[in-house]
Amino acid sequence: MRPQIASRSLGLLQRPTKLSWNIGRRAIQTASSSRIPNFAFAFDIDGVLLRASKPIPGAADSLALLKKQGIPFILLTNGGGKHETERVAEISEKLNVSLDASDIVQSHSPFAELVKGPDETSALEHKCVLVAGGDGDNCRRVAEQYGFKNVVTPGDIFMANPSIWPFSKNFSEYYKTFARPLPKPVDPTDPTKGLKIDAVFVFNDPRDWGLDAQVIMDLLLSRGGHVGTLSEKNGRSDLPNHGYQQDSQPHLYFSNPDLYWAAAYPLPRLGQGGFREALEGVWAATTGGPSKGIELKKTVIGKPCQGTYEFAERQLLRNRAKNFKGVSDLPPLEHVYMVGDNPESDILGANSYRSGNGSKWQSILVRTGVYPGGEPAWTPTTIADDVQKGVQWALQTSKWSS
Repeated sequence: MRPQIASRSLGLLQRPTKLSWNIGRRAIQTASSSRIPNFAFAFDIDGVLLRASKPIPGAADSLALLKKQGIPFILLTNGGGKHETERVAEISEKLNVSLDASDIVQSHSPFAELVKGPDETSALEHKCVLVAGGDGDNCRRVAEQYGFKNVVTPGDIFMANPSIWPFSKNFSEYYKTFARPLPKPVDPTDPTKGLKIDAVFVFNDPRDWGLDAQVIMDLLLSRGGHVGTLSEKNGRSDLPNHGYQQDSQPHLYFSNPDLYWAAAYPLPRLGQGGFREALEGVWAATTGGPSKGIELKKTVIGKPCQGTYEFAERQLLRNRAKNFKGVSDLPPLEHVYMVGDNPESDILGANSYRSGNGSKWQSILVRTGVYPGGEPAWTPTTIADDVQKGVQWALQTSKWSS
C-alpha cells in the first residue's frame, strides 16, 4: 500500500543559523569570486555516510572536498528522533566535518511548520498533540523545541492507566523514567470531560509497537479525540468512509515511509514504514479497510514524498544564497545530485520530484546500505560503489575540475 503523499509544499523550517567553520567559509568566499557551481548535493545519512553510527569509508573526505570547493550540499534523511542541532553535532563529530543545523533536513523537520499552521484555526501550538516513537521522550522534547506547547506520549497515557495496554507492564520501569502527568486526566465516568488529543504524530520508529498501535487506534475510533470514547459514527454506511474518521478525530501524521533501513545487522531492519503497514493492517481488520471502501486517512511525509523534497530544496537554496552572499546575479541551481542507498525512498523521490525552481534532480544509488545489488526497484541515474565514487561521478558529469 502506497502512503498518501502530502500534496502541498511544506514551508521552510526556520532555525537559527550559526556558521561554525572558518576554513569552509574562506573556501566559499574564494569560490564565489571565481566560479560558482550550478549544482549541489543531497545526501542520505544511514547507509551512505554512516552505518551503525560508524563512518563509511570516503564519506568524510567527500563532504570535506565539497566544503573546500564551495559546493553546496544538504543532508536529507528519513531518520530522526533528535533535534536537528543535536543530530548534526553528532554527525559532525563522527565525520570530523563542521556542519550546521541548517545543513540537515530530518524526516520530522517539516512538522515544525504545523505549530503556527497556515492560519490561527489550524495552528497546533497550544493544542494537545500525541507524539509517538523514539527513545524515551526525546521526540516529545524535539516537538517542544519546534514550539508545540502541549505534548503527550503513549507512555504518559499508559502510566496514567496501565490497563489501556496490559502487555506493556514489563516496560513500566522504562516509562517511569520520562512519563509526565496527563495535562487533563481521563474521567472514567465521562471521558468527554477528560484528555482530548488534537493531532497524532509518529515522529520516529516506535519502540513499543503494541502500546503505540493501541493508543493510536483508540484515538482514530474515538469521539473527537477524547481518550476512552468510541464514536457512534463508526461503521455507518450512510456517511463518507462508512463513518470512520468522520467525528473530529485527530489527524494522523507519519514522518517516514521507509519499510526498511540499514543498521548494524547484515540484513535491513524494519523501519517506521513497517509500523505504518502494521497499523494499517489492524485498521483494515477492524474497519474492513480498502476491500470495504474504507480508507485510513493520514498524511505521510519524508522521502520519497514531493513535499519533503520541496522543503529540502528550499532550504538548500536558502543555504546556497547565504554561502554566496554578496554575489550579484547568482546563477540558478540547475542540478541536484541525490546520493542514497534506498531505491524506494532516495531514488524514487529524486526521480519523481518536480522542482518548482527548475532544478533537475539526478539519483545516485550506492551499494553501502539497503540496496543489495541487482536490478533496483527504481532505476537511478547511476550506481556507485560508495558515496566517494558517487561524488566523483557527479563532479565529472558537471565538468567540475577540482
